[in-house]
Formats: sequence, structure tokens, C-alpha cells
Amino acid sequence: MTTNLEQVRLLVVGDVMLDRYWFGDVSRISPEAPVPVVRIERREARLGGAANVSRNAAALGAQAGLLGIVGNDEAGDEVAALLAGGGIRSYLKRDQAISTIIKLRVIGRQQQMVRIDFEEAPTDTVLRDKLEQFKALLADYDVIVLSDYAKGSLVAVADMIAAARAAGKVVMVDPKGDDFSRYAGATVLTPNKSELKRIVGAWHSEEQLSAKAQALRAELKLDALLLTRSEEGMTLYTDGAQYHTPAQAREVFDVSGAGDTVIATMACMLGAGAGWQEAVETANRAGGIVVGKLGTATVTHAELFGT
Repeated sequence: MTTNLEQVRLLVVGDVMLDRYWFGDVSRISPEAPVPVVRIERREARLGGAANVSRNAAALGAQAGLLGIVGNDEAGDEVAALLAGGGIRSYLKRDQAISTIIKLRVIGRQQQMVRIDFEEAPTDTVLRDKLEQFKALLADYDVIVLSDYAKGSLVAVADMIAAARAAGKVVMVDPKGDDFSRYAGATVLTPNKSELKRIVGAWHSEEQLSAKAQALRAELKLDALLLTRSEEGMTLYTDGAQYHTPAQAREVFDVSGAGDTVIATMACMLGAGAGWQEAVETANRAGGIVVGKLGTATVTHAELFGT
């Protein structure tokens, strides 16, 4: 089994977010409206979105870098500090015209009570600068992960894929939206069930799913398509073949960020020279571990490989 991930050089590009968690105690209902009152006792901030992918790769021991856009604000400073603390090489672009994307979750009695999102799309000038920097960074990395949360940071994703593939890089994409054509030519796409259904329509059997998935893979000229299926595990579709791995049986506590863990782990494994099957099995195991943790979390090398 491939476990030496320290030599893997992985660049994550995409929508950078700051995940804030406010933990508190719930003991009464508000007299103003039928909602619980959460008395905040503790606050925590974690890297979210594409930043969480880089955090997962770094937690496994890879040499991770992050290219993304944040605002020139306190939240952007916090993202930069978290990246530095996690040993992640930061290529953050500061956009003076926007605020950093924040997802604020209020947790009471170990349950999410409400999530509040703050987000603005980046400006064209900063996006152009980002594309130029991406091309300049390609030589320093082996695997490229494009983490699309449909927040506006990956409008040039087709150009990024073309440049990275021309440079001989492995390109993994976590896709979003109604149009996957912009991801054509990537090495592998990792949609979940609902994301795939929006593109190819519903299926009523494994045979029908396989036919639709393989048709999409061929149409987009992908080496592989990895369908993440939550409690049903994962299925990998490659040229003329497919491989299914069932979900790891464990208690599911929180699925937020599980897709980030899966794509980061698979990218690390492919970068280390693993074959498709080994990479998928390891990513599936990592996903099974992380859903047992609260919020956007990571899996360590020791948890995954026992060393």
C-alpha cells in the first residue's frame, strides 16, 4: 500500500471560505419567537471550501499549496493565519472590493441550529491575476485539485484544466452546477449523487447509472469519474470498467466537508503513485472516518494508515 505522501506536491485552487462555529447551551425558547436561545460559550474557526481540501492534504503529510481569493479583511487575515498554522503554502489573492466568504454555524447541544452565509463574487481583475499566477505555479506541483463551490473563483476553470493537462499534471475536479462541459479534459471528476443527477437525469438501475456515467465520462474526455454515494459508498468509472467500494460502516455524525476529505485523499494517493482502486479505497476509508467528526474536519496519516 502506498503510504509515503510526504513527497506529493498538491495545489488546490478554488473557492476559499472561513468556517466559523459558535458553540453554546440551549436552555430556553425565546419569548420573541418560537426559536431556541443559544448562549454562546465557545467560538472556533476552521478552513472551509477549497481551503479545507488543502488542510486535509496537509494533514496527510502532503506538501499542499492553496490558490484562492479572500477579502482584505479580518476574516481573510484569519484564513491566512490558519493556513500558516497548518503548514499550507498560501497564494491568497486579496480582493479589495469583496468580503471573505464566511459560513457561520451556531451549534447547541451538539446540533447545528442555524447556518448564516456571507458571500460575494470576486472581481474580474483579481480573477485574471489568479489565472496568471496559476500558470506560473504549475511547474512546482504534481497534482492539481480544482474545488468548485460555485462562488465565482473558478470562472477560468477550462483554461486552468487545459494549462495543467498540457503541463502533464493530474487534474482532479470537485464539480458544481448544471454544466459540466467546462470541466472537459480533466483527469477525474468527483460529483455526488445529486450533482450527477442534475447533469445526466435520474436512473432506475445500476446498469442505467453505469451507462449514463460512462457516457458523460467519454463526452468530457475524462480518465475517470468518481461518484460519491454517501451511505452507498463510491463507484469509479474508467474506460471500459467500473469499481465499487461500499461505505465504511460507522456512525455518521456530520457530513459537512466529507467531499473535501475524499478528493484530497484521492489526490494524495494518485500523486504518490497509487492505482485507481487503491486511491478510491483509501479515499473511501478517509471519508468514513471524517463523517464521525463534528464540522469540517481532517483525517491524519495515523488514523488512515495506522502509522
